[in-house]
Amino acid sequence: MADICVLGAGAWGSALAIAQAANKTEVLLWARRPEQAAKIAETRTASPYLTSDLTLPKNVRVTADLSETKFAKFLIVVTPAQVTREILRSLAPTGNIILCCKGIERTTGLLMPQMAKEILPEANIFVLSGPNFAVEVASGLPAAATLAAEHLANAVHLAQELATPSLRLYPSADLKGVALGGALKNVIAIAAGAVDGAGLGENARATITTRGLAEIARIASAMGAERETLMGLAGLGDLMLTCSSYRSRNYSLGVELGKGRTLNNILSERSGVSEGVETAQAGLALAAQHGVEAPIISAVSHVLSGQLSLQKAVASLMSRPSPTTELG
Repeated sequence: MADICVLGAGAWGSALAIAQAANKTEVLLWARRPEQAAKIAETRTASPYLTSDLTLPKNVRVTADLSETKFAKFLIVVTPAQVTREILRSLAPTGNIILCCKGIERTTGLLMPQMAKEILPEANIFVLSGPNFAVEVASGLPAAATLAAEHLANAVHLAQELATPSLRLYPSADLKGVALGGALKNVIAIAAGAVDGAGLGENARATITTRGLAEIARIASAMGAERETLMGLAGLGDLMLTCSSYRSRNYSLGVELGKGRTLNNILSERSGVSEGVETAQAGLALAAQHGVEAPIISAVSHVLSGQLSLQKAVASLMSRPSPTTELG
C-alpha cells in the first residue's frame, strides 16, 4: 500500500509524484487510461507532458486501477476540474484529500473544495496551489505553494508532511481564497496572452494582469474569503507566472486567440487541458451571483463563446465609465 497516491498522470501529477518520491516514500501514480499507464510504467517517463529526461524514481508505481488508490494515506488529486466529481464519487475516499485541480465546476458553480466536501463530507479536504510549472518541480528546482485546509492546524501539519527538499509549503486556513486564486488566474492568463498575441503591448498586459487580480480579490471577498490570500503565492504569485510565460497553457492559448486563430483549432492541437476555457463562464456566473463586477472575466468568457471579437472586447474594456478609484 502506497503512503501517497497521485490521481492524474499529466504534467503536474507526474511532477508531484516525482517530488514526493524524493521524501523516500512509496508513491502510487494513477493514469486514467490503461494504455497511458502501461506506457509510463514501461518508459518511466511522463512524455509528452514532461521532457523525456525526467524519469520516475523507483519508488513511484504506476496503475490504471482506481481501486488501488483508495487506501492511501494522502490522496493528491490532479485531474481536470470538470471530471473530478466523477472520479471522487467512484472512489469515495474518506482520508486526506489534497486538491490540485484549478477550476470551478461548470455545472454547479462550486469551487473544488466545496464540490469535494459535498460528496465526501467525512474526508479532510485540502487545496494546494501556487506559482509552479510542472517541469521545474519535477527537475527539483526551488518552488513554493500554499496548502489550505479548513483548520490551520491541519494545514500546518500536512505542510510539514508533504514538503520536500525543493518544494516549500505555506499553510493557510482560507480554502476559498486559495481555490479561487488558482481557478480564476487561468481566465486572466487567457486575457494576458490574447493581449500579447494581438500585439497590444506590455503596458496592456500589465494592466490586464493587475486589474484581473482586483477582480479575483473582489469575488473572493464577496464569497467570504480573505483578500490577503490573493496577495500571496496562490494569488499574485500564480497570476504573475501564468500571465507571462509560454509554458502556461492558458497564456499560450490566449496568444493564439490574439493572433486570430479560432478556439476549436487551438484546442484540436493540444493534449493537455487549458482550465481557463471551462472556468471563464463559471467564473462570470460566480461574479454575477455575488453581485461583483468582473469586466475582464466577462470579456474572456464572451470571446471564448464567440459572442464577442477580441477587438470589440478590448474596445469595451477601454470605453468603460471612468473609475472613481483604483481600489476595489
